[in-house]
Amino acid sequence: MTIINTSQVEVTTFFLVGMPGLEYAHIWISIPICSMYVLALLGNCIILFVIKTEPSLHEPMYYFLSMLALSDLGLSLSSLPTMLRIFLFNAPGISANACFAQEFFIHGFTLMESSVLLIMSFDRFLAIHNPLRYSSILTTVRVAKIGIVLSFRSILLILPFPFTLRKLKYCQKSQLSHSYCLHQDVMKLSCSDNKIDVIYGLFVALCGMVDFMLIAVSYFLILKTVLGIASQKEQLRALNTCVSHICAVVIFYLPIITLAIVHRFAGHVSPLFKVLMANVLLLVPPLMNPIVYCVKTRQIRVRVVAKLCQKQV
Repeated sequence: MTIINTSQVEVTTFFLVGMPGLEYAHIWISIPICSMYVLALLGNCIILFVIKTEPSLHEPMYYFLSMLALSDLGLSLSSLPTMLRIFLFNAPGISANACFAQEFFIHGFTLMESSVLLIMSFDRFLAIHNPLRYSSILTTVRVAKIGIVLSFRSILLILPFPFTLRKLKYCQKSQLSHSYCLHQDVMKLSCSDNKIDVIYGLFVALCGMVDFMLIAVSYFLILKTVLGIASQKEQLRALNTCVSHICAVVIFYLPIITLAIVHRFAGHVSPLFKVLMANVLLLVPPLMNPIVYCVKTRQIRVRVVAKLCQKQV
């Protein structure tokens, strides 16, 4: 619905979508979705609690893991309100300002997670390439500075999004194509010139792809360093420290790349598949990252089990 002034068009409501063609089953679909949100929030809170309360985990690797958990919590909480409204209450409407705010937080925490995964790859390279100087290089102060820089980078890159979207005019079209607001999705509804939004949106997307390429470079250097180790046992031990991070990278970037390919080259793909992949993008990483790190990282697993057993006693 739109209200037209003499000076501008004021968007009052956008409409999100649930699962196209499965609207009758939304209440049942809400059960696994709510379960995934609960597990994601619980898992990431446990990771943060264990790292905060366990002095032996006050190391750079686990500080970066805390940043990853905070990014996952932000992603989950950013999309949770609209997901619940759609699937539990069949209320797909969202005000324009709320939509702009949601896309700011979703894109911001997505970029933050991408940045954290990048710095975690550098952390693994440094730990393998120069283990003796690892602690002296990555001090607590430097890790805190890195966290602040990553936060400001995400905020500054995404901050223009809601303001540029507010300046656009929207004529009649108000139907979005996802269960939450995205910059590129809202931008397509505009009937005014959105060239600036397109160019800047592409620039931000390229920043995310640069993160991915730098992660690939980091692992090339890690592999080169590992192959230079004489002992095969030590090679496997060094690579094993990277397994959790590799899983996190795959879990995060695979849905993004798949969704980008589908939108760009597979126009004939059903809307249901596109919505499903978009939901996987926000639901799966926050859910799986705590599980992966608990299963593959012995120090985290032992502490989590110890805390749970302590609570039962």
